[in-house]
Amino acid sequence: MGNNGRMTFDFERKQRIAIIGGGPGGYEAALAAAQLGADVTLVESTGVGGSAVLTDVVPSKTLIATADAASAIDDASSLGVQFYAKGETGKPLKPEVAINLLAVNKRILALAGQQSEDMRERLIEAGVRIIPGHGRLEDEDAIVVSTGPGGTDFDRIEADTIIVSVGGSPRELPSAKPDGDRILTWKQMYNTSAVPKHLIVVGSGVTGAEFASAYMNLGSKVTLVSSREQVLPGEDPDAAKVLEKVFTRGGMTLLAKSRADRVENTGNGVTVTLSDGSTVEGSHCLMAVGSVPNTRGLGLEGAGVQLAESGHILVNKVGRTSVPNIYAVGDCTNLVPLASVSSMLGRTAVFHAMGDAVIPFAEHKIASNIFTSPEIASVGWTDGDQAVELKLDLEENPRAKMMGVKDGFVKLYAREGSGTIIGGVVVAPKASELIFPIAIAVDRRLTVDQLARVFTAYPSLAGSITDAARAMHGVDLRGEA
Repeated sequence: MGNNGRMTFDFERKQRIAIIGGGPGGYEAALAAAQLGADVTLVESTGVGGSAVLTDVVPSKTLIATADAASAIDDASSLGVQFYAKGETGKPLKPEVAINLLAVNKRILALAGQQSEDMRERLIEAGVRIIPGHGRLEDEDAIVVSTGPGGTDFDRIEADTIIVSVGGSPRELPSAKPDGDRILTWKQMYNTSAVPKHLIVVGSGVTGAEFASAYMNLGSKVTLVSSREQVLPGEDPDAAKVLEKVFTRGGMTLLAKSRADRVENTGNGVTVTLSDGSTVEGSHCLMAVGSVPNTRGLGLEGAGVQLAESGHILVNKVGRTSVPNIYAVGDCTNLVPLASVSSMLGRTAVFHAMGDAVIPFAEHKIASNIFTSPEIASVGWTDGDQAVELKLDLEENPRAKMMGVKDGFVKLYAREGSGTIIGGVVVAPKASELIFPIAIAVDRRLTVDQLARVFTAYPSLAGSITDAARAMHGVDLRGEA
């Protein structure tokens, strides 16, 4: 740092960038910095990709893909596809769908490990130096890495820019301590050898809803304990209603406005005690009650980095902290905890630090997806206070009819007067793919008429997006039909 407190660089050498944490944000930051010619060092304690690749996003979505395949087999009969085997007498027998969870989990962990290795190799090819170990800030210009067993060996890395991307961990309650046997966090779900007979999921946010949906489709009896009135509190109410209908139809028990006070491993099962004194008994319990940032012991306070009371690092729209040359990205920050946001902000932070062109983070442009069955995707502003809303049920779509899809919808929000698309919600199979054209419309500020003129294949689920836009042509965008 210069005498005036401003950062100075010796431009006869490469700018040195040190990154703590190799999750989606740290990985993208390292790649971007290497592409711009920086001397990049990445410190990662568990493996490139971090928990997102090794224990969270990649494993959970792989599990969900397996559950979707099992559900598709069960639902095939409605399309006229029937599975039979002949018995000894030649009489047809209807076989059951069996889930080999050991094989499923082995594939999940192998896929996650391969993804991590692919990412590591790409970083090495880009010229990034990777140091296995635990990093912490020594001061604003250097980090110290513990590389030996028990924290005995240390490396000191000087840096012009430091980026912290350490992610978060499952929140644990003292009265429901995960034991890795029957009381589990989402990281521990891949250690189970058989599909739980009765899985009690505590927490109806994104993680709880996704695992409840997956295990219901894998054949578990599922009870979902929600402290709120609806599943997925804070999400689109119409989407939550569709999901609740699907869950109930699939045999799931929904306990709304119920808070779990205590969870006990009884040896051959679990007992969940609710705040009203009632109990629920099952074979396993998944605690999905949020996450906490992995910011303890990083030396952030000593370096002058401001933290929220929750321990999250406070950053601005380019990931910069209260210390000018220290940035932070991902779930350890106060921004939206999504892998896609972490990746984008990792690149943004590097661009800003190295003087490249940068577009500050804009929350209303984020496309997010909940990988339940059906999926729920959203982007932009999705409330009707300042917009005209139009909802088109998916069952009207010809492609949906061919596929046997009955649940879901497309919803568009347009600004009053101008007709500019400001948000959308999609509930459908592969909604994560269908939200993309709406996200482009929001980002590019397209009007409903401009979107309506875009060609889509016929028949296609995407046709419902242009159908909704065309339907809004006849709507008075001052809010009147």
